[in-house]
Amino acid sequence: MIPYGRQDITQADIDAVVEVLQSDFLTQGPMVPLFEQRVAEHVGASHALAVNSATSALHIACLALGLGPGDRLWTTPVTFVASANCGLYCGAEVDFVDIDPRTYNLCPQALERKLEQAEREGTLPKVVVPVHLCGQPCDMQAIHALARRYSFKVIEDASHAIGGKYQGEFIGNGKYSDITVFSFHPVKIITTAEGGMALTNDAELANKMALLRSHGITRDPQQMTHEADGSWYYQQIDLGFNYRMTELQAALGVSQMERLDEYIARRHHLAARYNDLLAALPVTTPWQHPDSYSGLHLYVVRLQLEKTTQTHRQVFESLREQGIGVNLHYIPVHTQPYYTRMGFKSEDFPLSMDYYQEAISIPMFQTMSEDQQDKVVAALKKVLHA
Repeated sequence: MIPYGRQDITQADIDAVVEVLQSDFLTQGPMVPLFEQRVAEHVGASHALAVNSATSALHIACLALGLGPGDRLWTTPVTFVASANCGLYCGAEVDFVDIDPRTYNLCPQALERKLEQAEREGTLPKVVVPVHLCGQPCDMQAIHALARRYSFKVIEDASHAIGGKYQGEFIGNGKYSDITVFSFHPVKIITTAEGGMALTNDAELANKMALLRSHGITRDPQQMTHEADGSWYYQQIDLGFNYRMTELQAALGVSQMERLDEYIARRHHLAARYNDLLAALPVTTPWQHPDSYSGLHLYVVRLQLEKTTQTHRQVFESLREQGIGVNLHYIPVHTQPYYTRMGFKSEDFPLSMDYYQEAISIPMFQTMSEDQQDKVVAALKKVLHA
């Protein structure tokens, strides 16, 4: 089976993890700060907070921005559930904005229309979470302009997008958002096995997230309510969580960062080759906005179903039967039972549903060979009778 995505673990990665295993620190040692430094320096952010998952990063980002009961968070339906769930964790209401039909990202024009209506109704969001689907950045300049006009905060869910660029600058630099979140799950561009990171240029937000990721506990005398009882002393000053990243994970991340640019370049080579090989097939290949340099975590094709006798499901299952580990990113969040019980209906976001009924993620990973890619294309041709 050719997987839709997979990690690349080298001997250098293994050596880095073994070195930590033989050290004095398996957690809360020097590797996590080093990993944070490497990522922050690479993307041009002032502060980086490593955590145990991107979901945790989204949660503490929302809390740091003050999201809570009575507030609203908006995101896109075409994302993993974590992009919306983070608002529910905080007791806020969640709503969605439909996608741009070319980029599949949250549509700024749809956002503007929804904001105009929400302003009239007194239901403006406190936080908007644009998701850089597949690694392609959203139109962050337009979203930032709306954020200033309507006074909401922006969390970039860049789980797919480390190493990508927007308007020539690395995603994660915080130019158009308050906080950016990366994921280091094994199928992502670089991995720490599990893990995530929140980046910001705001020192106060960074301090809040650092506190929240470790039980709300501080050893900083300036944050304590009274003088320390001794050198052993700490205080819990907020209700936090155990969202820390381990030293082993961070060591793997530091090693993986050495190859990030190489990984992105390889993905772009594979994407360009896919574009050529699939040009004659009844599929729509990914459109890339000229302002973007995608991280290319995923390569999604949309079936032109009117040009084939096969259904979406038949194509998907035939590819799996042929040993091609395709996937679908994503089932629109508002159609999940948990969300339909809140009153959402599938027809609420028609462009997201159109995407869902046609999209298939075909294999894309940095160690993929051209022979494997040829097999993917051959399988697609077979099922589409092209």
